[in-house]
Amino acid sequence: MRLQLLSDLHLETEAFDPEPAPGADLLILAGDVDSRWDGLRRFRDWPVPVIFVPGNHEYDGRDVDQARLGLQALSAELGFTLLDDSACIRPDAAGRRVRFLGSTRWSDFDTFGPAQRERAMRAASYFQRVMGASRNGASFDAVAVREQGLRCREWLAQQLSQGEVDASEAAAWDATVVVTHFAPSLRSADPRYGKQPGTASFCNDDEALLPGARLWLHGHLHCQNDYRFEHANGATRVICNARGHARKGEPARFDPQMLIEVFSA
Repeated sequence: MRLQLLSDLHLETEAFDPEPAPGADLLILAGDVDSRWDGLRRFRDWPVPVIFVPGNHEYDGRDVDQARLGLQALSAELGFTLLDDSACIRPDAAGRRVRFLGSTRWSDFDTFGPAQRERAMRAASYFQRVMGASRNGASFDAVAVREQGLRCREWLAQQLSQGEVDASEAAAWDATVVVTHFAPSLRSADPRYGKQPGTASFCNDDEALLPGARLWLHGHLHCQNDYRFEHANGATRVICNARGHARKGEPARFDPQMLIEVFSA
């Protein structure tokens, strides 16, 4: 199974015309496609199925819970599979079944450990003000983001543990691909900014979850990554193919036609 991966297109401000990658079986949109949502409509008649995981900017200026409902409705209208703390299974041409787990996986700010959490959350207050999101009339601030992030992590941990403890469930699929917007490891940190408190607003410490997946695809960082995380079960390939902002030169290594092979990773 071959995947085309796009994220951080920011079509609310960027000029970019997405095109299908020849040979792709699925398109993965890993968030921050368009904060206005209009750009999502460009993928309505995509020639292969589309899996969409929302990014943080899909919630800009909105009530988070109402936005989740709105994204569900829009995805249904456009024929996408929305993965928002949810899963789906897709077969490839050889009949192998690939399980996709999708979650925005908001920050829990524990990237540098609990002792650095307060500093990370203070740094996050800037990003949350820029987002301007809310929940039930209150600001969707760093505290609210952490609560949501912990719920996302709990869901992912439960899903990724199934293959380890339940052989009958494991037999239902041949590979697991996780798609999150936020990164699962500090190894994905943008080298331009280094490892500072604000990095915890972009990278979570989900390395303990990586062994449960063959592939982990993410966005959010406006840089491109492709590395292997070695563990006792072998290795998990982690890929970010974010476009970012042209004015900052961020698309320099972005490959909109990149194909990711699930079973050769």
